[in-house]
Amino acid sequence: MGGGPTIDEIDLLRAHEYHLLALLLGRAPTAELLARLAGLEGDGSPLGQAHAALAEAAATADPAALERAFFDLLIGIGRSELIPFASYYLTGFLHERPLVGIREDMAALGIERAAHVHEPEDHLAILCETMAGLASGRFDAGRGGERQFFRRHLEPWAGRFFGDLEQAASAPFYRSVGTVGRLFMEIEASAFAMDVEAVSPGAERRAAG
Repeated sequence: MGGGPTIDEIDLLRAHEYHLLALLLGRAPTAELLARLAGLEGDGSPLGQAHAALAEAAATADPAALERAFFDLLIGIGRSELIPFASYYLTGFLHERPLVGIREDMAALGIERAAHVHEPEDHLAILCETMAGLASGRFDAGRGGERQFFRRHLEPWAGRFFGDLEQAASAPFYRSVGTVGRLFMEIEASAFAMDVEAVSPGAERRAAG
């Protein structure tokens, strides 16, 4: 029987994690999403414990209160408490060189911003959704392309943003989102670093020796 390439189960889990972060950074959660999040199960790992904390926070959260918290944290009047854009975190200003680089790399991958999305492409929700597509195979980046996109456009700042979200959020729900995001970025950075070591010429020589 035919069909597309098989996607590794770990990559599917990674894609789900990125998609979840994109949802939570893109808009305030609906009651339906909160109900789904309340069913998350954790394990003994730090990320598993963060998932459990997020589930607990979702189970007790008020959607209207989270809508106000989301606005204050990530939208604001004039300026939000946090600014989830690569350009701002890397240069201190919006619409700077990091945005240009992201647009160039997305164009090379054949990725276009959806017509209904008005935020620039360096918004962290858009970058997480792009990584979800790369991890799931929906976008074909070729060998090493996913690692390059992460290391260029998320690793330099996304973990710092999520750490700031942990500290800034008054709502337990968004503190939990910050913890999940920070831990996941750390895991991704470590995994991609090991990939680089595994394919480096020195690593190949050591393996052959």
